[in-house]
Amino acid sequence: MKIELSTADITTVAADAIVNAAHHALRGGGGVDGAIHRAGGPSILAECVERYPNGVPTGEAGWTTAGNLPAQYVIHVVGPNYTAGQRDPALLESCYRNALRLADELGATRLTLPAVSAGIYGWPAQSAADIAVQTLLGSSTQVEKATFCLVEPRLYKAFSKALE
Repeated sequence: MKIELSTADITTVAADAIVNAAHHALRGGGGVDGAIHRAGGPSILAECVERYPNGVPTGEAGWTTAGNLPAQYVIHVVGPNYTAGQRDPALLESCYRNALRLADELGATRLTLPAVSAGIYGWPAQSAADIAVQTLLGSSTQVEKATFCLVEPRLYKAFSKALE
């Protein structure tokens, strides 16, 4: 798998699937989640409500179509909230593994991803980057290209180091 880093807005990068760092209720929110719902339009929320009436647990993932986004699908992963005490690295790793599993089921070979849990959920940047990169590179998947969209310089720097 080829991993690329970008400073572009995740909602503008063409891919087969966009990975969304979502709240467990899958009802939109702030940060990346809010941006994806705003750019993708109301069909994403409607599909989340229909498909996942009770949301999904931390570390798990669900998917919807992508509405107005430059992709076919949105893969919604629920990252651990480090600030709230969810600090088990296996939960964060599980987000990426489940995203890849769903990508394979959907036939997606090009993904765009955020730094899951490294924003308002407070996961330390370098740890988040190391877990993301190691999980993607260590997984058996049909995904050929993963582009991390990292608008914050601290995250771009951490992911650059993780790829060294």
